[in-house]
Amino acid sequence: MSDDAPLAALGIELATDVRLPEVRTEAIRVARRLHATGARAIGFVPTDRDVAVPPLLVQLGAGLCDLTGATIAIVDANARYPGLRALVGGAAGDDGALFSTRWLAGSLALLTPARVEQPGEVVPALARLLLDGSELFAHVLCDLTGFELFGEHASAAACMDGVVLVGRAHRTREDELRALAALMPADRFLGVLLVG
Repeated sequence: MSDDAPLAALGIELATDVRLPEVRTEAIRVARRLHATGARAIGFVPTDRDVAVPPLLVQLGAGLCDLTGATIAIVDANARYPGLRALVGGAAGDDGALFSTRWLAGSLALLTPARVEQPGEVVPALARLLLDGSELFAHVLCDLTGFELFGEHASAAACMDGVVLVGRAHRTREDELRALAALMPADRFLGVLLVG
């Protein structure tokens, strides 16, 4: 079984110089800009429910690994509907860990909630993960999908060093981006990334 077989099972193909070279090139370009900000924990907030953040984070995480040579974490922080949870399973270990870990490729780690949290518990668990894991990873890329369902997207974004809005090219409207950007911590807002 290849290293990216678990990703392929979810319909995510890891971009390489041979497979999807244009995606890899763009991921490294964006990774370079993210790295240059100095932000270690970066949250990605989708502009609507049709934006899939986890596949984007896999490509950016791999790009950051290649660029920096460091260990990078992807956190599927959406405890209600984690998109990548199937890769690590859903049961917490005996150690009581809040997040389960799976190595995706090289030094790219995936962290997913070990159990479904209740509203109000997710942001403190995420903050604790960021504090505990700050020395383990050069960058932590967090999928903040679903936090808006509980009105917690602003508080989840406040846990991050930087926040990026993820919209759909040719579909997401400027007024939607401005409204959502106004809810993000102004001193941590890194911009908008359009995909698709």
